[in-house]
Amino acid sequence: MRNLLFILTLILGSLVACTSSIKDKQTDSFRAYLDFSDRADQFEGGIRMIPIQTPSGEFNVWTKRVGNNPKMKVLLLHGGPGMTHELYSCFDGFFPAEGIEYIYYDQLGSYYSDQPEDQSLWTIERFVDEVEQVRIALDMDADNFYLFGQSWGGILAMEYALKHQDKLKGLVISNMMASLDAYEKYAKEVLGPQMPAEVFAEIMEIEEKEDFDNPRYEELLLEHHYQYHVLRMPLAEWPEAVMRSLKHVNPNVYVFMQGHSEFGITAGASLKGWDRREDLKSISVPTLVIGAGHDTMDPAHMEWMAGEVQKGRYLFCPDGSHLSQYDDQQVFFKGLIKFIKDVDQGRI
Repeated sequence: MRNLLFILTLILGSLVACTSSIKDKQTDSFRAYLDFSDRADQFEGGIRMIPIQTPSGEFNVWTKRVGNNPKMKVLLLHGGPGMTHELYSCFDGFFPAEGIEYIYYDQLGSYYSDQPEDQSLWTIERFVDEVEQVRIALDMDADNFYLFGQSWGGILAMEYALKHQDKLKGLVISNMMASLDAYEKYAKEVLGPQMPAEVFAEIMEIEEKEDFDNPRYEELLLEHHYQYHVLRMPLAEWPEAVMRSLKHVNPNVYVFMQGHSEFGITAGASLKGWDRREDLKSISVPTLVIGAGHDTMDPAHMEWMAGEVQKGRYLFCPDGSHLSQYDDQQVFFKGLIKFIKDVDQGRI
């Protein structure tokens, strides 16, 4: 009996020691993740203004790093164009617990970065060059660099991959189709008719007259479109961070590149006719495409995109819309985190 008690005591002691060791390692890991002591951006808690060289001179763009992970660094490309990083505040609720480093970033022209008025700067090619300069400044490479782009940021992410995929470890295209003509067709032929017929007819009439300053246009969109396809919540319940980003949008960049319409790209806007459907097959880096059941973008098209790239995976958020990081949050983050870790472990 004494021998049995002695053996049980030894086993229990070993289990306690093992558990303690695991907790110590976890504590050390999170301490390292949160440690700013050897970082140049410690002074402002991860914030850094990065100088960008452009054909019109040097400007600064705002970034903020969260966490330290030499293997998993995610640069977040916001939509718009001309929106802000604030759309991704909810990433704070998920990525730190997984030890994933991520970088908030306001593109040139957006609220926290410099806002030059030179319209020659608002081209896809120059934005791609800007992202590359940010990557270099933040010392990211194919061993750790994941690029996440949503909406317009998804266009920018695709364009960056087509030019610089040798610098990428993983690519995420969220809530963005590979053709703006296909997007316009989906908006007008599928989403628009879901509204009451008289409402959609009035919206189309305003668009045909280019009467976009008419307050009725925004009123109709807010009531019948935005809270069903942009963010599936009553407007009064939209997250504060989203409202802040909308307040901070730069209309000069948005209108020049996208135009006024919410059912396509306005004639004369610089993104008009953008189409990369035929080029997707050349993307060989592991790629996650995220679509949503109630998105402004066609989820079937985005599933097709995942099959076109060489190492694609599709994440479908059935209850989500264009900002599915909020309205189908658990599905969105579970799938996104799994993709990042699967790429890191060589499983895709």
